[in-house]
Amino acid sequence: MLLTEAHMKIEQGIWTPGQGWDMSSPALEGKADVVLGFGDRFVVAGTDGLKALQEKYPESHVVILSTAGSFWDTQIEDDGIVVTAIQMEKAAVELAAETLDPAAGLDPMVDKLLADVRLDELRHVMVFSDGGMVNGSELSLVFNKRLPDGVGLSGGLAGDGTRFEETLVGLNEEPRAGRVVMLAFYGEALDIGCGSAGGWSCFGPEREVTRSEANVLHQLDGKPALDLYKLYLGEEAKTLPSGALRFPLWLQEDDKGREVVRTILSIDEETGSMTFAGNVPEGSKVRFMRASYDDLVDGAEEAAEQAEGPAELLIGVSCVGRRIVLGERTEEELEALREAWGEGPLMCGFYSYGELAPSGREGLCQLHNQTMTLTRLTERVG
Repeated sequence: MLLTEAHMKIEQGIWTPGQGWDMSSPALEGKADVVLGFGDRFVVAGTDGLKALQEKYPESHVVILSTAGSFWDTQIEDDGIVVTAIQMEKAAVELAAETLDPAAGLDPMVDKLLADVRLDELRHVMVFSDGGMVNGSELSLVFNKRLPDGVGLSGGLAGDGTRFEETLVGLNEEPRAGRVVMLAFYGEALDIGCGSAGGWSCFGPEREVTRSEANVLHQLDGKPALDLYKLYLGEEAKTLPSGALRFPLWLQEDDKGREVVRTILSIDEETGSMTFAGNVPEGSKVRFMRASYDDLVDGAEEAAEQAEGPAELLIGVSCVGRRIVLGERTEEELEALREAWGEGPLMCGFYSYGELAPSGREGLCQLHNQTMTLTRLTERVG
């Protein structure tokens, strides 16, 4: 991968309750534009973690969120908060946070987040969102409508391990449920690129979604969706609903090439319906999917290839479902990223309840499941 002369200053470390700091790359002396803190819900909950980050970076904006596992480089961390502090030389970043009002919906919330953004100077937006209350499909859709052409959008939804109880997000505050944090990047010197891939392969014929409600799929080709799903899974159907993580759904919303993968969250035997982690619109084309361990690792490598370009920092967001499927081999997808990029850029990220990244020929951001997504950042020379 290509590198530039470094303008960003980046340091990384882990803060663990009762043990304190373990810094791998001190470089900032407590000064940073933004600090990212990724950790398990029980580690980031309350004020102890936030206080530790704010004491170390007293003049910095601190973004903190719960995850389904966090990583720096190829190391996965579940006991502490993975911390990445970023100081830029020429570019700039502004941050905002809002809480979802379920009655009002996402439109007014996104309008508030963007209220003070200089849209004519904006280069890229990253969003870290609650992963339980917020519909990631709708969140990306609303942002896409508001952002100017050419401005990218990426990020991810917070996680809660495999508990699926509550996710927490905060900006300079104790992280809470329902929060969404936005990072708005400015500056001609800033170079940002994204990649997203899963490694899953389709099987069985293409079907049309003939009845659905948001993320609940009722019928495919006029037949109960669950019945068809079981038909193609065969003996594997006995492992439902937990086994559904191994067989997600490929979805194409329209003829513009926008494709996503959807994870099955639950099934309803009585109604024959299936609930997914993102919307499954009526009229969409779908196919069932499967993958081997090696396929998933190859998918991470493909995401790295899509994001190719100059990089000083890589922010990865992978899916909790991938971690569950890969199990003890999870680090292999991180090692694939490191091998693809070489030893140059620093890397951090987390396992999520949904990944936000561009997709399709139009490059519009969508919610993905079961993918590895990457956002690369650097400041150009000159």
